[in-house]
Amino acid sequence: MQPNTKVNESMKKQQLKILVTGGAGFLGSHICQRLINENHQVTALDNLMTGRLENISNLQTNPNFKFLKHQVEDAIDLEVDRIFNFACPASPPAYQKDPIQTTKTSVLGALNMLELAHKNNSRIMQASTSEVYGDPEQHPQKETYRGCVNTIGPRACYDEGKRCAESLFFDYHRMYKLDIKVIRIFNTYGPNMDPCDGRVVSNFIIQALTNKPITIYGSGKQTRSFCYVDDLVDGIFKMMESPETFTGPVNLGNPDEFNLLELAELVLKLTGSKSKIEFMPLPQDDPTRRRPDITLAKNMLGWQPKINLEIGLTKTIEYFEKIVK
Repeated sequence: MQPNTKVNESMKKQQLKILVTGGAGFLGSHICQRLINENHQVTALDNLMTGRLENISNLQTNPNFKFLKHQVEDAIDLEVDRIFNFACPASPPAYQKDPIQTTKTSVLGALNMLELAHKNNSRIMQASTSEVYGDPEQHPQKETYRGCVNTIGPRACYDEGKRCAESLFFDYHRMYKLDIKVIRIFNTYGPNMDPCDGRVVSNFIIQALTNKPITIYGSGKQTRSFCYVDDLVDGIFKMMESPETFTGPVNLGNPDEFNLLELAELVLKLTGSKSKIEFMPLPQDDPTRRRPDITLAKNMLGWQPKINLEIGLTKTIEYFEKIVK
C-alpha cells in the first residue's frame, strides 16, 4: 500500500484559529510553537495542574498567541477552526494523584471539545494513548487490537478515560459527521518534559544528573518504545492535515524496542553519571511490553520516526542539564 500523499492543505494556505487544550503541557507546548511558527492564531488552554507556563513563556508576547487558564471539563465558547485536544495528565503519578479528576478531564473534557467542534464545524484531534491497549497480549500492538485493561485498577482512570473519549469521538463522527482525528501516542520524550512528572525518561535523566540512584521498577526487562518529541509532532501534524476520510485511530510512536535496563545504561553512559541502579517493586498493572505497529501511519501518512534513542536522549539531557543547574 502506497503512502497517501493527498493531504488537506488548508492549514498551510491560510491563517486559522486553533485551540490547543493542555497547551502548556509537554506535547501541547510543542504543538503551540509549531502552529505559531506557521502563523496561525493559537489559544492554549490549560489548568496548569501538570502544564507549566515556562513551556510557553517564549510565546506569550506573540500577538497570535493567547493563554487561557481553564478546566477543560467546564464548557467554553470560542470561535475555532481546529482543536487539538491534549488536556490530561499523562504520567502515572500525576493522573493517579486525583483519579476522579483525571476521568473528568478525559471524558467531560472530550465531550466539551466535541460540542465546541460541532458548533464551529471544525476539525478536532483526540490525543489518545497506547494505554488503551493496557498490558497487551498482542505484540506489537496494532490499532485493531482491543486491549487488555483492568477496568478497576489504579491506572483505570487514565486508561478507561481515554478509551471512553475515543468512543465519544467516533459517536460524534457517526451521528453528526464531525471531522475527527484520533491518534494513539506511545512513550514520547524530549524538551519541555516536567522534571518531576515521574515518567521513566525524565526520572532516569534527573537521577543520573544529580548522582542519585536510578530506580527501576520490576526486573528492568519490561520494554518500552521511545519516540522523540519532534518526530511525534511531525506525525501529529501529518494526521491533522490528512484527508477527512481517514479518522484513525492511528498509532504514533517509535517501533524500536528497549528494555528499561538498556535505557538506564544508555542514560548513565551519556551523562557520565556515577549513579547506581536500584530495583523497586513493579506497580500494579504496569505493562510488561509496549511497542507500536506503525504500518498504518506509514501507509496513510507517509510517517515514521527518524531520530534514534541516543540522539534524542542527548538532546533531552541537554535540556534537563539547564534545569538542574
